[in-house]
Amino acid sequence: MTNVDKINQLNEKRARVEIGGGKEAIDKQHKAGKKTARERINMLLDENSFVEMDVFVETSSRDFGMQEKKVPGDGVVTGYGTIDGRPVYVAAQDFTVIGGTLGEAHAKKIVKAMDMAMKTGVPFIQINDSGGARIHEGINALSGYGDIFLRNTLASGVIPQISLIMGPCAGGACYSPAITDFIFMVENTGQMYITGNQVIKAVTGEDVSLEELGGASVHNSVSGVAHFKYPSEEECIANVKKLLSFLPDNNLSGVPTYSTNDDLNRLAPDMIDLLPDESSKPYDMLDIITRVVDNGDFFEVHKYFAQNIIVGFARINGRTVGIVANQPKVMAGSLDVNSSDKAARFVRFCDAFNIPLVTFTDVPAFLPGVDQEHNGIIRHGAKLLYAFAEATVPKVNVIVRKAYGGAYIAMNSKTLGADIVYAWPTAEIAVMGAEGAANIIFRKEIAESENPIETRKAKIEEYREKFSNPYVAAARGVVDDVIDPATTRPMVASALEMLASKRESRPAKKHGNIPL
Repeated sequence: MTNVDKINQLNEKRARVEIGGGKEAIDKQHKAGKKTARERINMLLDENSFVEMDVFVETSSRDFGMQEKKVPGDGVVTGYGTIDGRPVYVAAQDFTVIGGTLGEAHAKKIVKAMDMAMKTGVPFIQINDSGGARIHEGINALSGYGDIFLRNTLASGVIPQISLIMGPCAGGACYSPAITDFIFMVENTGQMYITGNQVIKAVTGEDVSLEELGGASVHNSVSGVAHFKYPSEEECIANVKKLLSFLPDNNLSGVPTYSTNDDLNRLAPDMIDLLPDESSKPYDMLDIITRVVDNGDFFEVHKYFAQNIIVGFARINGRTVGIVANQPKVMAGSLDVNSSDKAARFVRFCDAFNIPLVTFTDVPAFLPGVDQEHNGIIRHGAKLLYAFAEATVPKVNVIVRKAYGGAYIAMNSKTLGADIVYAWPTAEIAVMGAEGAANIIFRKEIAESENPIETRKAKIEEYREKFSNPYVAAARGVVDDVIDPATTRPMVASALEMLASKRESRPAKKHGNIPL
């Protein structure tokens, strides 16, 4: 064989691998509304930047007829490339090849990509579309999952890890995405579940479709497993790119900086008009957030889950910040089991990757009720307290309105470690609301009064004047300044600029014991 023949042979072999399971399997994938692994990678990465690894890897299994099957790439495409010029490693399961099932060689390819991502300190992105563990390979397939889970865990807090669910992700395979930082799902095609609907029906008698069991809407709004959902693969991938634009490459690099044409000293004269005069009336906290951040661009995370709290990324002065804010128009902005978990996890991600935290506080309480108590609101609320107390990144808090009781402490309070706390003149900082406090403190006086209604009103105002206002807190130093709402953007930007060089350590330990 001549050298030219060898080159031709190489090209032929590569071409065979690149068509995956063949035209028929690819057509079937397209009819199901799904792209192939390589099509997805090409959409995700910059043009012509993808460099494939382990192209010619094949299964080593010889049992149950596997020796007769041609398994190009063993059902997964791995390699590296760039997104907006920044390097990433990628692993995309190929459903056209034995249903994208995970075997020993398949797992080793993913593990190698993950190891390289760790060595080079760049994000790792996995695209899941698989029938699960390859039954033909038994324990070898299961061990492969263990190898991947270990790498997910070691990489946690070191490099950003993003999972895209663009097909089935069943059984033990779900736990790798669950360990990663963010999960994107495509509606109607992406599904995650530990136990399939047929097994559930056989064991419990429950009749449920796979979409109802583990579809994008379920995991985005009910379980909270996933963070994003989109109607198409194209939109999903576009938003993965947007998320990455906010994130650093690793835990030792600074946040990305982009030039902005938004005036740092921009005022928002209409800010105070967003708040109703009556503190019991709701408003949309997103209206406040978008007036503070650069160009009103806020990338919300976990949008459909625990909507009484808002988390997401934005930029102030071109630099990434993490936003945590109560949402008064949902459950009055109170903290419950799910919102505590949602916020705590986001805070810990930001702290791991050196992303400053800005909070907007309007919280009346931890949500009362037997159901909340029995579901462990104490334990879950403690997660949020722990996360803020543990975080060493710059922390700025803006108290917009209500800041009552333990929930106020949990929302990045001064005593929990906030570096700078601002309060609007509308802030009410107290153990509880003036109405409830007056009923307790002045109960006897109100009851014995000739006009209890008027007496109660007077006592509410007396309590509000003495305790439930920002100036009492400012006098004690737990609020650094009471500011005009219109100046929120320049004040927050100034605080973040001052805190850019912050260095804070915690006692030496292996790790803390967060109340999981």
